[in-house]
Amino acid sequence: MSFFFEVLIGGLLSGIMYALVAIGFVLIYKASGVFNFAQGAMVFFAALTCVGMVDKFGVPMWLAILLTMVVMVVLGLAIEKVVLRPLVNQPEITLFMATIGLAFFIEGLAQLIWGSQVHKLTLPIEDVPIPWLLDSYNIMVSKFDVTAAAICALMVTGLALLFSKTKIGRALRAVADDHQAAQAVGIPLQQIWGVVWAVAGLVALVAGLLWGARNGVQFALTFIALKALPVLILGGFTSVPGAIVGGLIIGASEKLAEVYIGPMVGGGIEGWFPYVLALLFLLVRPEGLFGEKIIRRI
Repeated sequence: MSFFFEVLIGGLLSGIMYALVAIGFVLIYKASGVFNFAQGAMVFFAALTCVGMVDKFGVPMWLAILLTMVVMVVLGLAIEKVVLRPLVNQPEITLFMATIGLAFFIEGLAQLIWGSQVHKLTLPIEDVPIPWLLDSYNIMVSKFDVTAAAICALMVTGLALLFSKTKIGRALRAVADDHQAAQAVGIPLQQIWGVVWAVAGLVALVAGLLWGARNGVQFALTFIALKALPVLILGGFTSVPGAIVGGLIIGASEKLAEVYIGPMVGGGIEGWFPYVLALLFLLVRPEGLFGEKIIRRI
């Protein structure tokens, strides 16, 4: 039973980190109706920029993180101004294709500046088992995983409060409901979109640092964002609480499937099981657990 709880806790901790990546998608989709395919590239760009400053110029890690925050805010604002703003009122497929092109551009730019080799990212967080859990319950849970999950949880909670309790949050909800009506009552769309893209850049930085410290800073970080897709399908594309719940479900089910079903079907189940789960969920509730049900009159 202790092994089961060890696997379950590890999955839930990973799920919180998946939820943070998913929230980057949710924020932009709520504000502009754009599915930002470039979110994974932003995660990669943030992590590579931070570790590149440390390795190439000898910048202290704390200063590199602060400088990368500024870079990601500027990047988010630039994306909104250069890519999103000129395409306002264009079909959704046009905006989606624009973010695909943006993803390849950001990936290439990051490697052009900092190189394509794998970088080691070291954060001041020990990757060792928590002693009291190991001694008392024989459950091995890493301090790094718990700390990373706590950081993600704090950021997710802060974002949820920001967009539910503040003036910016109310404006965001108004923009999400109806762009034209929000603009008619004096809500500045471009400012709201700029704030959302800047916040998405900061979310990408935190996700990039945590996943980069776990797996190394490499091109594969871009695929971390793909794990957010099942999370979004389960939770709903417009719901921050849905992203949290969806992340926990995907993280836990992925780890449990890897341990208990993987030996029966062969290796690699953790790579495709979340997508199968999301596909089955689509058949039952396409809008997600917390998504708004869309009713169209014909």
